[in-house]
Amino acid sequence: MKSPIYITQPGILERKANTVFFVNENGKKALPIQNISEIHCFAPTTLTSGVIKLLADNDVPVHFYNKYGYYRGSFMPAEGQISGAIVIAQASHYLDRRKRAYIAREFLNGIKASMIRLLKSQSVDPMDIEEIEVKGESPQELMGIESQLWKAFYENFAGMLKYFSFSERNRRPPKDEVNAMISYGNSVLYTVTLSEIRKTYLHPAISFLHEPLERRYSLSLDLADIFKPITVFRVILRLVNKRKIKEEHFSRDVGVLLNREGLRIFLKELNGELERKVMHPKLKRKVSIRYLIRLEAYSLVKHFLGDKEYKALRAWW
Repeated sequence: MKSPIYITQPGILERKANTVFFVNENGKKALPIQNISEIHCFAPTTLTSGVIKLLADNDVPVHFYNKYGYYRGSFMPAEGQISGAIVIAQASHYLDRRKRAYIAREFLNGIKASMIRLLKSQSVDPMDIEEIEVKGESPQELMGIESQLWKAFYENFAGMLKYFSFSERNRRPPKDEVNAMISYGNSVLYTVTLSEIRKTYLHPAISFLHEPLERRYSLSLDLADIFKPITVFRVILRLVNKRKIKEEHFSRDVGVLLNREGLRIFLKELNGELERKVMHPKLKRKVSIRYLIRLEAYSLVKHFLGDKEYKALRAWW
């Protein structure tokens, strides 16, 4: 079973034979390559040429973040899953205004369903979110609806927190503890989604709700948003309300960031949520939340090929 590696201390990733080693002032730790799904670097990390080759040969991406948890970039091995036919079909759906709008609306329906599911799990009335209609044809209209959904969700989310205050979403840098955790969580979910998309034949830069832009894998944003309420925000609620994360787990400079211990606690909880298994109603077996992200990408593949109309995930757990 492959698992992600989270690096929270400065150091060097190097290779010896077929093993990755993380080396810093505290010593040398072996990271067997066959056990690694991807590596997340939250502290300055140097990759030697030898380890880059080993990572590339084993299709292990490395994602880099700044101290506030913002995604900075990735080392991405050459594409292992490539299909020109699927990429062409994906692009044609983006170029067709009607087809793009249908997919974007489905993403919004999935986001809305996840928000409602989280609120109901906390015995919060989701009426203000339920009343927001998902309709529209232009990207501008649909992004406007997404903004309405998140605004209503943030207002409800603020009332569910017992020990930290949260009034609005702010970033670059975050101005409070809750925004700091949201930034870290969103970035990790984005890169995990990117890793799962790479296991399908989809192109991660061709998106439908968010506009495709240079230097951004915007399809990862589209799919990650469906899962944010039921992963990132669920984890934040649990950590805050159970007092697993406290004021002592943050530091301040021009913004607020998790310190090393806080980051360790947060990443452990988030990874546990992504690896959590739920019974899939159609597959009739338990699958991880992370695997559900990949299944969502496969559903898009089937839609592009005309095999089955895409319906975004409606969270049930």
